[in-house]
Amino acid sequence: MTRTLVQHLTNAGPPTAVASDPSVRARDWAEIQERMLVPLYEAVYERLEVRAGTRLLGLGCGSGLALLMATARGARVTGVDSDEELLALASTRLAADAAASGREPSGGVLPTSRTAEAALPGGVPYDVITALQPIGCVAGDAKGLAPALDAAIPLAGRGTPVVLTGWGPPERCATAGVLRVAGRLADRLRKGGWRPAYRDDLEEVAARAGLKPDGSGRVSCPFGYADTESAVRGLLSTGVFDGAVRATDRRQVEKEIAEALHPHVRKDGTVWMPNVFRYLIARA
Repeated sequence: MTRTLVQHLTNAGPPTAVASDPSVRARDWAEIQERMLVPLYEAVYERLEVRAGTRLLGLGCGSGLALLMATARGARVTGVDSDEELLALASTRLAADAAASGREPSGGVLPTSRTAEAALPGGVPYDVITALQPIGCVAGDAKGLAPALDAAIPLAGRGTPVVLTGWGPPERCATAGVLRVAGRLADRLRKGGWRPAYRDDLEEVAARAGLKPDGSGRVSCPFGYADTESAVRGLLSTGVFDGAVRATDRRQVEKEIAEALHPHVRKDGTVWMPNVFRYLIARA
């Protein structure tokens, strides 16, 4: 199974860190937050029948969990992201997985932002393109995905499925109440915080990219944390609160997130928030 990671400068993954130590931010994403989206990854791969021999290009691959899940199905994967810290984690995780399986790792992080270098050897087109970092939560995130799609679509054959993902309706997402903290604080300086997901977010992105919708689905992805501290760290790692941190300060944001989480703290101290995410399958 082939694995390649490519640095890409468009905003396809968790946004650039506001935290003083980007490596801590990336580690919090990898160890706390990324796993919350596992049901979404599984549903997409099952729907598209990702299996041995599938050639998959993942935009916004983050720290590589979705790529690992695809390789477990036998897929040949290439990951693209803008965050060097996340790419380093993804490369390490993929190499460790290959070693544990007795396979030689191939590919790695390339020092370039040219998505064209994500092409498979021999110019073989990809079978699947995924953008599994959900949009529809931060002002401008849908527009940020457009350049990544424009660069990736030429690497796919005609009719190739391109999967876009986003947050579900706010009334179906318990975390929406916590994310409103980002919008309220960021609005003080108009720094672009949280906004509610719109019904046609994914369809609009597909239309701008010249893609034809061909099915969709909704997936339950509850956010569960060991305690409030872990929840705050995990939520900050998403980038949704970056504007709020710029408008106020990190301690203030942490305090207000913790207060907003209070209704979701259970008697044993764990935090539980049911959410629904949506995916759209479109054709190149």
